Amino acid sequence: MPQNPQPVLVFGATGQQGGSVADALLKAEWPVRAFVRNPAGDRSIALRDAGAELIQGSFDDSEAIRSAMQGVRGVFSVQPSSPGGTVTDEEEVRYGIAIADMAAESGVRHLVYSSGSAVGDEPTGVAHFDTKARIEAHVRTLPITWTIVRPAVFMEMLTMPGFGLDEDRFTFFARPDQSMQFIAVADIGKIVAAVFADPDRFGGRSFEIAGDRASGLDLEALFTEAAGRPIAYSRFSEAVLAANPFLAKLTALLDAGPLSGHADLAALRRINPGMLTFRAWLAGSGREAFAKALGTKGAWVYNDA
Repeated sequence: MPQNPQPVLVFGATGQQGGSVADALLKAEWPVRAFVRNPAGDRSIALRDAGAELIQGSFDDSEAIRSAMQGVRGVFSVQPSSPGGTVTDEEEVRYGIAIADMAAESGVRHLVYSSGSAVGDEPTGVAHFDTKARIEAHVRTLPITWTIVRPAVFMEMLTMPGFGLDEDRFTFFARPDQSMQFIAVADIGKIVAAVFADPDRFGGRSFEIAGDRASGLDLEALFTEAAGRPIAYSRFSEAVLAANPFLAKLTALLDAGPLSGHADLAALRRINPGMLTFRAWLAGSGREAFAKALGTKGAWVYNDA
């Protein structure tokens, strides 16, 4: 943490990514300004009690955003995406571009934008990722120090209802012998905090972030070990993929390569030596969510914010 630091403005501070960033910055003794929709909500109150300054507003409230950016050193930008059902693709792009523009206009020293692991130079054909590519492209044109992080699939996502853990099975995108990268949400915050602490090192860089790589068979072994009983792994059936175009596109993107992840795990551990492996996450911060998933039925709802 620099001496006499200005605050970092965190968007999505009551969500998964923004919450992890706010938590990591606060633990590193950075002043945090949290942009929240409802300051009376439980997560907002927890942030306030942890030392964050709360600023009320929405992504549509340009006046509140500009005001929140006054006097800040950095901005962490993340937006909800269309698979979550709260915004359209065009709204996500509009919000991401507007925040970046206002950060540059307000003289913010460092903008960190959270994108997605499958985003690259070529369109993916999946709007969820291609919206982020459009925001990335705009960020790179601005007169501001910027860093783009591209998180892998969240470990937490695998404990959501609908994947079959309540029936002693687990169904996901990968073939049994096919691997992909994952990250614990808390590690997103720790990496971003390190990025804000060293803008000279990380400015102008785009990079994927992940904590581990696991195949379908690896997940079967890890979940069996954590559950204390057999958990059988399988890939989504053709019938399921035919009925869910979004899942089908993600599965095809994994087969094509971009969604499998290409983060440099060794380099990331040098930035954050405590980066969690899947086994460590299941034994620690993920234990409660995994135990709950073993007994919870329901349908899968995408959430990456």
